[in-house]
Amino acid sequence: MRKKIVAGNWKMNMNLEEGHELVSGVLKGLPALNADKEVVIAPPFINIQHTFYQIEDVDHVHVAAQNCSTENAGAYTGEVAASMIKNAGATYVIIGHSERREYFNETDAMLAKKTDTALDNGLKVIFCCGESLSVRDAGTQNDFVEAQLKAGLFHLHKHQLANIVVAYEPIWAIGTGRTASSQQAQDMHAHIRSVFAAQYGQPTADNLTILYGGSCKPSNAAELFACADVDGGLIGGASLKAEEFLGIVNAMMGA
Repeated sequence: MRKKIVAGNWKMNMNLEEGHELVSGVLKGLPALNADKEVVIAPPFINIQHTFYQIEDVDHVHVAAQNCSTENAGAYTGEVAASMIKNAGATYVIIGHSERREYFNETDAMLAKKTDTALDNGLKVIFCCGESLSVRDAGTQNDFVEAQLKAGLFHLHKHQLANIVVAYEPIWAIGTGRTASSQQAQDMHAHIRSVFAAQYGQPTADNLTILYGGSCKPSNAAELFACADVDGGLIGGASLKAEEFLGIVNAMMGA
């Protein structure tokens, strides 16, 4: 079922006390959600269980991990298995974030394996895709993103897509001084949906949730979420302040 989702990715921020205060602030101002509109919070690994305990009695609010291992268990020092993430209370895991691809050299094959491991362990996947400035300037962004999606997800069966959310990150519009317009976001989201329609059929594509992950904030969230194929946001910096995050959540509620 296609949902509206606002997901907050804290990245490597917030210790336990800071995270507790942030979640408390969000919960105090949270509007009434429903089965079609969810909030997801993705803290660092060490905060996952604590955050879960804070939100476990709140309907339609979920915890996500920011990454998981390709492996289920074993001698992999420093890695965290999908089964551990699930056991700590998470519902989702973010896979293929642009920072993981760039800084940690995560390949398409690795991300496909992580996706399989996450799904096998009962986690839903927020799968990230998006192009760099050089790709956007070359005008090849559609082909680039399509290739990422095919390599990472198109080995899946149609029924597995019920547990996949796609997040589009225009990397060229994050920290570069350039801004992606709502029309540019809509164009790429529509393209992503068409790619899934060609592979899996239009009904499956119509049920796919596609989030926008490019510097979404309270001032532009309503305009972005009004786009036909934009189903919410994967929020970075604005998720670290309760008031800003709630502003984006409220924009989703009005979309």
